[in-house]
Amino acid sequence: MLFPPIDPNERFRERRATVRRRKRLRRAAAVATVLIAVLLLGMGAQFVGTDESAQSVTDLATLAATPSSGPRTLPIELRGVHVTMGLASLPGKLDEYLDLERDGLTALELDVKDENGEIGFVTPAVPRLAVSIGAARDYYEAREAAIRVHDRGIYLVGRIVVFEDPVLSQARPDLAVRRSGGGVWRDAAGLGWTNPYDRRVWEYNVDVAVAAAKAGFDEIMFDYVRFPSDGDVASAVYRNERSLAKREAIPQFLRYAENRLEPYGVRISAAVFGLSGARDLGIGQLPRKMAPYVDTVYAMTYPSLFGAGELGLQDPSTAPGATVARALRRFELALRGQDALVVPWVQDFSFSVPYDLDEVRAQIDAARLSGAKGYMLWNAEGLYTDGALAPPS
Repeated sequence: MLFPPIDPNERFRERRATVRRRKRLRRAAAVATVLIAVLLLGMGAQFVGTDESAQSVTDLATLAATPSSGPRTLPIELRGVHVTMGLASLPGKLDEYLDLERDGLTALELDVKDENGEIGFVTPAVPRLAVSIGAARDYYEAREAAIRVHDRGIYLVGRIVVFEDPVLSQARPDLAVRRSGGGVWRDAAGLGWTNPYDRRVWEYNVDVAVAAAKAGFDEIMFDYVRFPSDGDVASAVYRNERSLAKREAIPQFLRYAENRLEPYGVRISAAVFGLSGARDLGIGQLPRKMAPYVDTVYAMTYPSLFGAGELGLQDPSTAPGATVARALRRFELALRGQDALVVPWVQDFSFSVPYDLDEVRAQIDAARLSGAKGYMLWNAEGLYTDGALAPPS
C-alpha cells in the first residue's frame, strides 16, 4: 500500500497538530520570558500599571494558544483534472469542468502560478513585486472561483510552478540562475529559471501561496520544485550554491513553505518526476527527504516520458498499466515509514503512442491496485477522455 489504512484527514490533523504544538511550546517559552520580565519590573512598581502588564501577558498567552482552522475534508478518492488559468478565464469554462462532477470529478487543480511565471489573479495579498513586474494577471477572481468550486462539493488544489519563472528571472536577474559567461541562464525551451538557493525566491513563491490560501484554496501544490533538468545545465551558475546541497535545498524550501502556510490550514503537496522514486536525478527531488514537509507527493508517472528499458520495460509508453504500477512501487519503497500520501498524475494525452480510454484506464487501475489515494488527469489543453473520471466499480 502507498499509504497506511487510516483516515488521511485525521493524519493531516495530527501532522498539523504536531507543528502547532512545537510552535506553542516556542511561544510559551517566549511568553514565560515576558512574564518573568513583567514580574521583575512589577516588584519595583507593583502598584503602578499592574492591570496593563497583566493584560499584555494575557494577550500573548491567548495568541500562543489560538489554533488555526482546519482544511476542507479530503475526498475518499481524488479524481481530478488540471485547469490552466487561461482556460479558467473563458466565460463559463470553469463551470464546464465542474460539471464533470456528474462523471465522477472530486478534485480540481487550478493553476495559481504557471510555467510562464504568471499569477492567475490579483488580490491585495499577492506580493507587490509580482504586481510591479507584471506577473500578476486577472485571468480569474480567486475567491469567487474557490466559492464556485466549493459550492459544487469539489476539492480545490492550487498549482504553483516555483523555480521555472521567465518573468521573475527577466525582471530580477539577481534572483535568476545565471550563465557562466554572464547573463540569465535559460533551459532548452528558452525559459529562465530562478535560483533555488535564494531565500528571496522562496519568499516570493510562498507569498503567492499565502494569497491562494487566503482566497480559499484547499491545497497548495508546488510544481517545478527542483533544479533545471534540460538545456546546458553544466553552464548554470547559482548564487549561494555552497549554502546547501541540491538534495537539501528543495526539502528546506518545503520546510519553509510548511511553516509559513501552517496558520492558513491548507494542505501542502509537491509534484515530482516519475523516476524520482527510483533514483536520484540530480535535480534535488528526493521524495523521502521531501515527504516530512508535505501531505501528498504527486508522482508524474506518464508512461510516454519513460525511456526504453526504464522500469524493466522495453517500451513503457506501450504498457501504461505496468509502467504506473512499477513506478508507484518505487515510490512505495522510497516513502516507506513516511506519512505522505502518493497520488499519480495520469497521462491523458497522446505523445509517441496514441492514448484513448483504454490506456488512461490502465493507468488508473494500476494506481488503485497500488493503493494510491486517487489520481489527477493531465492534459495541457484541458481536454479529458470521457469515462476517465468514473468511480471504481
